[in-house]
Amino acid sequence: MKLLVLVLNKVEYLDEILEGFADAGIGGATIIQSRGMARELYQSGHEDDMFLGSLRAILDPDREENNTILTVVKDEQVEAAVKIIERVVGDLSKPDSAIVFTVPVDFIKGIGR
Repeated sequence: MKLLVLVLNKVEYLDEILEGFADAGIGGATIIQSRGMARELYQSGHEDDMFLGSLRAILDPDREENNTILTVVKDEQVEAAVKIIERVVGDLSKPDSAIVFTVPVDFIKGIGR
């Protein structure tokens, strides 16, 4: 099993992704409101920093937060989950879209799987 972590910058796609997960048999997720380091530093007045100043062009000024979605999936569900995310969000290599990764889960208790 894997813990799939999705940091979704385009929060308007959250429901569509969760519906896609449910349709694919991925049940149960925790959604956490979050904010990335670059946005936090930028909004804290560190935009004069050379690196952070360059982020001004890619950060959506209307978006203050993102969502971090945590879900435990079977190994064979990872590929389907990523396809759902990419179908909804688009190319993950584009800035300010989403980041997805997995971490192995070697123990789990408390969910009916």
